[in-house]
Amino acid sequence: MTPALALVASIAAITPSLVAQETVAITGEDQPLDADFPEVFRVGVTEGESWEMFGSVHSVGFDEHGNLYVFDGGGDPLGASLRIVVFDSAGALLREFGSAGEGPGEFAMPTGYALMRDGTTIVADMVHRAYQVFDAEGRFVRMARPVLGRGGVSLLAPILPDPRGGAIFAGDFGTAGALGPGSRAGATSRPVTRLDVSGEAVEADTVAAGWLPSRPEPGAGLPGVKVGGRTLDPDSVYGGRTFPFALEPYLLVGILPDGGLVYSDSSAYALKVTRPDRKEIVRLITRPFRPEPVNGAIREEFSKGEEAARLSGMRQGMAYGLSLRFGDDAEVSDMPELPLYPEVPVLVALSTTWDGRIWVARRGDQLEGDRPIDVVTADGRYIGTFPAGATEVPAAFGPDGMAAFIELNDLDVASVVVRRLPAAVR
Repeated sequence: MTPALALVASIAAITPSLVAQETVAITGEDQPLDADFPEVFRVGVTEGESWEMFGSVHSVGFDEHGNLYVFDGGGDPLGASLRIVVFDSAGALLREFGSAGEGPGEFAMPTGYALMRDGTTIVADMVHRAYQVFDAEGRFVRMARPVLGRGGVSLLAPILPDPRGGAIFAGDFGTAGALGPGSRAGATSRPVTRLDVSGEAVEADTVAAGWLPSRPEPGAGLPGVKVGGRTLDPDSVYGGRTFPFALEPYLLVGILPDGGLVYSDSSAYALKVTRPDRKEIVRLITRPFRPEPVNGAIREEFSKGEEAARLSGMRQGMAYGLSLRFGDDAEVSDMPELPLYPEVPVLVALSTTWDGRIWVARRGDQLEGDRPIDVVTADGRYIGTFPAGATEVPAAFGPDGMAAFIELNDLDVASVVVRRLPAAVR
């Protein structure tokens, strides 16, 4: 697909929903915001007590009291040693819970994390094939089991909490989308699903259908497999799944305080806002920034960047898994060249604050590195822009303007820094 056709496709992904919706066009001139956020506290040290040394922080969150929850996976790449460490609003230790194991309330292969405003904790676990639910004191409550596989949900999909409680949202959002519903054979969209986890059987409801860009054929950009000298069909190897183009526009999703969504699903600067539990888009928020066609210079820059290294690591992991799956006599080929999407998407990250502000990061002058961050409201009011390098999108937003940032020191030891945001952007 040529860049021009790709741009038409990204616009076409917007236009079907324009009937009976409001479109808000924001000026292309940035109004700078000050990112001098005062620090409230920080946790995580290189040497100290066991509870204050983090191995690998997978996620963080706040409850309605301003307590900070840190999902720390220790040194285990699969996160089986996950523990949840809870600090009060001043940074004092309250409790920690969780341990490795295959029993109820233990973690074997956790893949997703969500914290409700009342302190209920949800952890997706591949080995348990369920979402594990813990109460505000860290006590195990139940396994909530979804329907898995084709036509069901994926426990590999990232999850976000419903601010109203009792449910989480799952989808391909914020990932390369290689394993979620959008990668399945016959998929026509990248769905966002609301999962009711208030009982032992998860009830699912699709609340958004994000645009699914055209994908390479199954197996494209992935290693081939030979067993006994016979080349296996890619469909049989990868189950009909497709690996997305590099630089493919992510499905970026934020949850608003009323349970509605704001999401971006194309290369364009287009934020789509929905009402709670309804697919219909009620508002489209745009800015006049255009996706950049991919050329030779961008290809070279991408090949040397962190995203290329991350995708290469993901594919190498797939190759290792294939060698284990098909046995010692399997021949797994070297990685072919990774196909690139024909244009560079404008938006790269999106999150919503406790009070409903939308923080959206767009690409700067380089593919990677510092990014300007726009702050807008769900009704399309433009608050301003943090210049590139001024701040990152927080890892979590909390009440009273609290925001958590995950930082790594020179030894890659993680700490979590909590700062307080000014009223205009919280």
